[in-house]
Amino acid sequence: MPVQRLNHAVLYVRDVERSVAFYRDALGFEVVMGMRGAAFLQAAGSNNDHDLGLFEIGAGAGPSPAGRTSVGLYHLAWEVDTLDELERISARLSEMGALVGASDHSTTKALYAQDPDGLEFEVSWLVPAALIDDEVLAARSSIRPLDIAAAKQRYGGQTRGGVGVSVPA
Repeated sequence: MPVQRLNHAVLYVRDVERSVAFYRDALGFEVVMGMRGAAFLQAAGSNNDHDLGLFEIGAGAGPSPAGRTSVGLYHLAWEVDTLDELERISARLSEMGALVGASDHSTTKALYAQDPDGLEFEVSWLVPAALIDDEVLAARSSIRPLDIAAAKQRYGGQTRGGVGVSVPA
């Protein structure tokens, strides 16, 4: 059997309570289990046992050097169903001072943010496979700034994204 999907991710954080509050307030994650120094969170639309595990390692922990001075994980990415939801999360991340970028990858509309420990993550909406035409495919060769209003005008704010759908090569 091939791998089906990512089930969960685990992060080392300085302060588990601070990180739980961040992921709850920013993305709507809820704690499904916790213990001293650890918490397991689930996304509202998920049927996973948990989507994110957080393990506290203390305030003295240094920043992750991944991508700067060593190999390591760059970021995690979560999908949303609609552009309206992407827009809502964009506003929330901006309010929290966590939004660090937004890109249009043609087939994917993406927000980039950092949690309180500086760990980067992505929130994205995928163009539904049925709406991917030659123009969309050709535009994958460049990354542009994200214009959510223009994307909503083209695809509709409530159009369900291509969650779990492969993109033609």
